[in-house]
Amino acid sequence: MLKGSFELIGDKSISHRAIMFSAISKGHNKISNFLMGQDCLSTIDCFRKMGVDIKIEGSEVFVKGSGLHGLKAPTDILDVGNSGTTIRLISGILAGNKFESTLIGDESIGKRPMKRVTDPLRLMGCRIEGKDDANYTPIKIYGGNLHSIDYKMPVASAQVKSALILASLYADKKSTIHEKVRSRNHTEIMLKSFGADINVDDLSININPVEELFSQDINVCGDISSASFIIVGTLITKGSEVMIKNVGLNKTRTGIIDVVKNMNGNIDLLNKRLVGGEIVGDLLVKYSPNLNATNIDKDIIPRLIDEIPVIAVLATQCEGTTIIKDAKELKVKESNRIKVVVDNLKLMGADIEELEDGMIIKGKNSLKGANIQTFKDHRIAMAFSIADLVCDGDVKLDDTKCIDVSFPGYTKLIKELSK
Repeated sequence: MLKGSFELIGDKSISHRAIMFSAISKGHNKISNFLMGQDCLSTIDCFRKMGVDIKIEGSEVFVKGSGLHGLKAPTDILDVGNSGTTIRLISGILAGNKFESTLIGDESIGKRPMKRVTDPLRLMGCRIEGKDDANYTPIKIYGGNLHSIDYKMPVASAQVKSALILASLYADKKSTIHEKVRSRNHTEIMLKSFGADINVDDLSININPVEELFSQDINVCGDISSASFIIVGTLITKGSEVMIKNVGLNKTRTGIIDVVKNMNGNIDLLNKRLVGGEIVGDLLVKYSPNLNATNIDKDIIPRLIDEIPVIAVLATQCEGTTIIKDAKELKVKESNRIKVVVDNLKLMGADIEELEDGMIIKGKNSLKGANIQTFKDHRIAMAFSIADLVCDGDVKLDDTKCIDVSFPGYTKLIKELSK
């Protein structure tokens, strides 16, 4: 069982953005509760290579901003490691700066599609070269002299949207980006606090170019995507009760809470408050023996896309059939998460079927131990570590180091809560 309370680590999406926006602001920035995961450290490394003074002290990061037009040509190739957020968002910034830069990443990044970013940046006048017409790394960006854009997003992606918002800061006049479905909006919230001229009208985001952004002190709230693993572990493990403190509750990210409630899970929101424009609160989660299945599709998918692997584990412990659809985006994450989740849960004895855009899970299943292939995907590794809590036998993961990408200290935390 899981018992206790803990303060949640900083949100990965917000930590990335805090570094990027601080780097292109004017003045001194302090970032508290920064996520010291490998992905976010890759973002720091990229901006250091462009002359930004960044110092790390404990869980705080101090950034001396170079200003909107003050970045220097990189001293080396910009290596984003495993971070899709870094490569996509930084592309928007590089497109606006008058120098050449080259982006690379690890093997996983080399398989993740970039034309969803590079094509609209080209429409803004940016010259971009790369493998398979700049769909894959290495990608070379020749920045500067951007035009405005009026762009309808073909897919729901906060990363693509954010890249275009950032590029629009450097454009010649107002740009508008239209979403089909609202994706996480941390960029819009945080950029406004830095002084960006940005406003949101339903599913349209309007951005006017500005001369400068201005420094901020940022307190990063806890990452609900990271909390989701502890939430599910608590719900399905007999006798469990855990308080998770300082959880970011931005409405574009709380799909996991809605799903848990639909499944009859015992979860309460306490101490709700506003921190730096983001809604934050504490979650009290208790073991829930009478979980039921639900359907997950359409508008809610962008609000929980990263949580689907662990939601699939949760669904194996629910009565009835859970159907997950409209989640094709899972195929182009760190792994093909649809196939990996289905294959691994089958190994554990789950009644699960792969769909083109999701999966069907029939519960309630008794899971058994198995050797799990993670494909070095942090969310796969954590999801199946949670499955281990309720299975007969042991789950053996082929890689746990990948967890440090988003949740350093996760394994230690699970052990402490399991005492």
